[in-house]
Amino acid sequence: MFPNRLKDAADRVQAHLDTVMTPMGDLPVVQAMRYASAGGKRLRAFLVLESARLHGVPVDRAIWAAAAVEALHAYSLVHDDLPCMDDDDMRRGLPTVHVKWDQATAVLAGDALQSLAFELLAHPECGGAQVRADLVLGMARAVGAQGMVLGQALDIAAETAPQPLTLDQITHLQAGKTGALIEWAATAGPVMAGADPAPLRDYARALGLAFQIADDILDVEGDAATVGKAVGKDADAGKATFVSLLGLDGAKARAAELIEQAHAALGPYGDQAQTLREAARFVISRQS
Repeated sequence: MFPNRLKDAADRVQAHLDTVMTPMGDLPVVQAMRYASAGGKRLRAFLVLESARLHGVPVDRAIWAAAAVEALHAYSLVHDDLPCMDDDDMRRGLPTVHVKWDQATAVLAGDALQSLAFELLAHPECGGAQVRADLVLGMARAVGAQGMVLGQALDIAAETAPQPLTLDQITHLQAGKTGALIEWAATAGPVMAGADPAPLRDYARALGLAFQIADDILDVEGDAATVGKAVGKDADAGKATFVSLLGLDGAKARAAELIEQAHAALGPYGDQAQTLREAARFVISRQS
């Protein structure tokens, strides 16, 4: 069930992004936007659509938020890949935007994708005025200096810190860098329905941390061709990771514990949340 719903989410979001970007023309910056926002697992969009389904929110409303989170995620990857940030040449098995075009185009494409995300959330078809305001406010907090940007800033600062980060510090860093946007995506459904987001917030917090631990494991065990980007960079840079602090087996055990926590958080939804349980297992078994 999960693979089919994940693919369906990916297809729906791609079609929606194609539609909303068609009027933008074909300048290099728009080409770069389309390039950057294509492909990927679309896990965040899936979480939006699945959480919406659990709360009776129609797909034609939820798709706006699902496309928004993927546009925002694409922006973050474009900027993270820049030479001044993580300095990556490959993403999803293809040249990164600044390699395919240039750094200025990458910066502008990322900026435009971020703006597009908020435009999509503000669209009347996304819901009533209060719902749209809540979604916009939630995303702004999730991706700004209290969330994703904070996490990225802490990650960059750690590269030149005199001492490696502790486990608590890495957990805090990743809660912003990776977890905050995953949490926004998983709680978008109850926000759109005016329901209690607490169970899905707990689910997402465990899921987001497990996702990052799985990334750290892939950086050690993964194959660059399969992962779609360079591996081994953290170890080469001497960065503290969940693997370096817990060991490979310890990191895998911690990820498995988090998935059990995620499953437990879904208790109020019963069998209706089975696909989200499968998604949690996928997070720590993926190869890319």
